[in-house]
Amino acid sequence: MTAPAQQAVPGGVQVAPPGTALGLTDLSWHVGGRFIVGGPSVSGSSASGSSGSSVGGSRATGGITIDVPTGELLAVIGPNGAGKTSLFNLITGFIRPSAGQIVIDGRDVTRLPPHRRVPLGLGRTFQTSSVFTTMTVRENVELAAQAAIGGPRRSLAPWSRIGTAARTTATNALERARLGARASATAGALSHGEKRKLELAMLLAGAARIVLLDEPMAGMAMEEVPELTELIREIHRDGATVLMVEHHMEVVLGLAERIAVLHHGELIACGTAAAVTADASVREAYMGEPL
Repeated sequence: MTAPAQQAVPGGVQVAPPGTALGLTDLSWHVGGRFIVGGPSVSGSSASGSSGSSVGGSRATGGITIDVPTGELLAVIGPNGAGKTSLFNLITGFIRPSAGQIVIDGRDVTRLPPHRRVPLGLGRTFQTSSVFTTMTVRENVELAAQAAIGGPRRSLAPWSRIGTAARTTATNALERARLGARASATAGALSHGEKRKLELAMLLAGAARIVLLDEPMAGMAMEEVPELTELIREIHRDGATVLMVEHHMEVVLGLAERIAVLHHGELIACGTAAAVTADASVREAYMGEPL
């Protein structure tokens, strides 16, 4: 399929010239200096003939081209239903494309399930906390560490050595996430904010280099937001490439180096906070609501 004409935009962002029709077959993500390139078209009921990602017959994601350099923290914002989570689902493999190609670090992962993408350095959190509630905090993090180090089926090292390495990795991750004192607690007994920190500790233990955070502040008590914000900042500062969907604009403006704005599945703006908040199309998408 012939790629649409594109133009370079300051900051490494590429968008189609005005008037160019883009479908999901034109979607390209360059994350962490590695190409995630594709044209996923998703069928919920039927997307035959559609030029975008459709779920249940509704358009989810359209033509998007963004370049995210290694180590950048990019926030993805937009009104409800803009396609933000759908975009994360495409990148991580929770939605399988019916057309196009997705490549991570030179490897075609278009047909790989999510767990096969994790060893490439991809890690993700979800809008709702996803931890093993009947296991302890430490066990959750050790499990992530073991998966990264390699279980007995994937490693020639003795299981005892893997277990020791996993325990050490988990201890370090728990301390970084400010959860060392809660290591022996059952994960289900944690507060919502602590569960969010546990998810980040699991990503740290899993050695994720490309981190996708889907509304990390959702449901957080206001007093818990600053600490989680600082933890995300530290993860980014340590070299991770971070893509974050977030509605809490104070957090977005305090963390993001650039902001991408989606609306009806299309990229309508991408740039610095100052440029995006001054963009008329962004203000219109939010119906005049201040950013």
